[in-house]
Amino acid sequence: MCGIALSIGPDADPTFFRRMLAVLAPRGEVTEARYESGLLAGTRRLRVVDRGRAVQPWTSADERWLLCYNGEVFNHWELRTELSRLGHDFRGDSDTEVVLAAFEYWGPEAVHRLRGEYAFAVVERATGRAFLARDPLGVKPLYWAREPGCLHVASEVKALVGYGMPVSEVPPGHHGWADADGHVRLRPYVDLPALGAGLPVIDDPDEAALLVRAALRDSIRVRVDTDLTVGVVLSGGLDSSLVLHEVRELHQDCVAITIGAPGSPDVAYARRLAADLGVPHEVVELRPRDIRLADIREAIRISELTEYGDIINAVVSVPLFRRLRQLGVKVALTGDGSDELFGGYPMYHEVGAEASRRLFLHRIRNLGRTELQRVDRTSMGHGVEARVPFFDPSVVELAMRLPLEFKLRDGREKWIVRRAFAGVLPEYVLRRPKNPMSYSSGLHERARLYKPFFARLYRSFGYQLLEPVRRDFDSVLSRCGNDLDQAIADGLARPDYTVLEHARDLVGAARWNAAPMVRRLVGPRRTRGDDEAPLTG
Repeated sequence: MCGIALSIGPDADPTFFRRMLAVLAPRGEVTEARYESGLLAGTRRLRVVDRGRAVQPWTSADERWLLCYNGEVFNHWELRTELSRLGHDFRGDSDTEVVLAAFEYWGPEAVHRLRGEYAFAVVERATGRAFLARDPLGVKPLYWAREPGCLHVASEVKALVGYGMPVSEVPPGHHGWADADGHVRLRPYVDLPALGAGLPVIDDPDEAALLVRAALRDSIRVRVDTDLTVGVVLSGGLDSSLVLHEVRELHQDCVAITIGAPGSPDVAYARRLAADLGVPHEVVELRPRDIRLADIREAIRISELTEYGDIINAVVSVPLFRRLRQLGVKVALTGDGSDELFGGYPMYHEVGAEASRRLFLHRIRNLGRTELQRVDRTSMGHGVEARVPFFDPSVVELAMRLPLEFKLRDGREKWIVRRAFAGVLPEYVLRRPKNPMSYSSGLHERARLYKPFFARLYRSFGYQLLEPVRRDFDSVLSRCGNDLDQAIADGLARPDYTVLEHARDLVGAARWNAAPMVRRLVGPRRTRGDDEAPLTG
């Protein structure tokens, strides 16, 4: 994976372009660039596939096309075989070369053949036309800004704000052409709400469980096809435990990493599973009082996130991926996405089936700027390629075909996932209720103390050139009684929190943060042995 940057047009400025690439430096290990009249293109490349030869920008054999590419296409070996039969002569073993070859043979329709997490730009060198594309869920980012005489394209907002021009996003599942005059015309090539449409609902629980297990195992399999050490972000919950178990079966060279406060249940569960599986385990211990304003500022700078809850989550993610990079791990898998797909949120079960489906689809459409953006920025901000097996389109399509009662049943959220891996995962994992990473240890509540500063910090980086920071959509939805239409309208009318809401949040967070201090003062002293006592059951 990489950070990519391009300036296309007669007024492309090498000085500004070099600054764009420098801003993207944390996303990779080496800078590779090409300077031509009217075309400046480069990458900050994280060397994962065909590390010695997949140099970018990649050009076609006839020099007509130039590719800047971020991500990985997991079916590149199958595509390579097909393209070889069509007569393409490959120069190396990278998926980068396969992406451009696919574009040469199939044009814009090539995106329908790619299974992966990607964003790329293909430029016709003679004309300056550029084809832009982003993966269906928006795992990998792509943005653009236009000024007279030049179009700028980059992997992150922070690389573009220096121009002072409005920044636009290539939406998930979109592709299209930017003409030589700089006009960008994009259209969707995949309709997320239509995934699974026309296919029968899977109403047999045994069949559903088998399909869920097979789909997740296959999604994980393609994401560990590497000779590098694979890290797994292990929260101690169901989803990340499932990922670690499957990675351990498929890729022996793996390591688990957990972040949490000393003595927290999350850390205890994670330690137990890693020990049971025989997987090396790194624990990043972070006490709530260790989180300071500087950490909030850095999380906002790295993540570029627009909603408060996502920023709070990023505060915890940043030190986790920083430690992975210190360990020399460049590829990691996470358990993100299961809650969205398999009913991990209460709102899905508080409304009727049709309203629940609309809420589900709305959340999926917005992942590229919420959950997935957090994962991309906080991982790539430290040169770690985070892969998200729950967000493979095949898994999303399957989730859309499952009835709501398979997602919440007998009082258990994500019931079908638990059934799918019954007999595979330990009972103490399967029985554990949902517990968002580190909430129980207070890390998120500590970060919440700084919410009144979020908007000002966000604007200080110029990120409002894309869109303003806004209140959490989930809080708007809850206030609107889970009425999606009303919540969308209300969110547009008042995108940010009011002073009164900030004050209320501050009082609540201060009260929560004061409680542990009181317990330490009046309660019995805990020993190290108490913190690390083994779980039972």
